[in-house]
Amino acid sequence: MKTKAVGFLIVILVATFAAAFALAADMTKIVVHNPRGIQPEIRKIPMAPRPASLDGRTVYIVDTKYPNTKPFVLELFAALKAKYPKTTWVLRDKAAGYMDDDPNLWKEIKSKDAGAIVVLGH
Repeated sequence: MKTKAVGFLIVILVATFAAAFALAADMTKIVVHNPRGIQPEIRKIPMAPRPASLDGRTVYIVDTKYPNTKPFVLELFAALKAKYPKTTWVLRDKAAGYMDDDPNLWKEIKSKDAGAIVVLGH
């Protein structure tokens, strides 16, 4: 009984594959569409010009609170402060988490015409 059932299944599988190959042989051209659709044009924003020197400038170091980056941010702050003593270094945490916006912080940085190092992690 099992032998007949297995044989029957094999016949059905062979017939299915044969029919599929016969249909595929008839198709000469297929059309493939991109599942992402038409992407909008990328808006290019140029980088800000670099100052000739950091002397007398203010630079914010912004911690985005990415997990386990606080020791690195503190060490970076101390190292930059020691290497560039004529620069005012400001260490700030974003009000929200890594993926959230903090418009008040960005407004403050822009109002002081300051630079920013945004620490993202990894």
